[in-house]
Amino acid sequence: MNNKKHILVLNGPNLNLLGKREPGIYGNDSMESCLAHLRVSFPEVEVEYYQSNVEGELINKLHEVGFTYDGVALNAGAYTHTSVAIHDAIKAIEAPVVEVHISNVYQRETYRHTSLITGACVGVIGGFGMNSYKLAIEALLAL
Repeated sequence: MNNKKHILVLNGPNLNLLGKREPGIYGNDSMESCLAHLRVSFPEVEVEYYQSNVEGELINKLHEVGFTYDGVALNAGAYTHTSVAIHDAIKAIEAPVVEVHISNVYQRETYRHTSLITGACVGVIGGFGMNSYKLAIEALLAL
């Protein structure tokens, strides 16, 4: 019997370009290397990954896993600042969701200082580069 926890790392728009996109902000690491590190760091966790540039696909994924997984580490990208629909999807599911940011959004443009999803999440982790995902999983496991 598999007793592993199931956690989804869910990334929103433009995060498919990690390692290439604005390395001064997001670093040089790819999501693939981050996921490999996460899987080694958390052998007791089945770390799954999904990325989409489409808001509705992110919502569908939250609905799909939100009643069976042990948690979601969500980097909604720019949808963090615009999506009431993602907020509502998080509120509608049972799995706890941690909001993740690679950069420290408070050191960036002021429009990034407002998150529409924070109120639906159990917590927020940001500013630690790709290590933010590891910290989010640690937080989910501590719940």
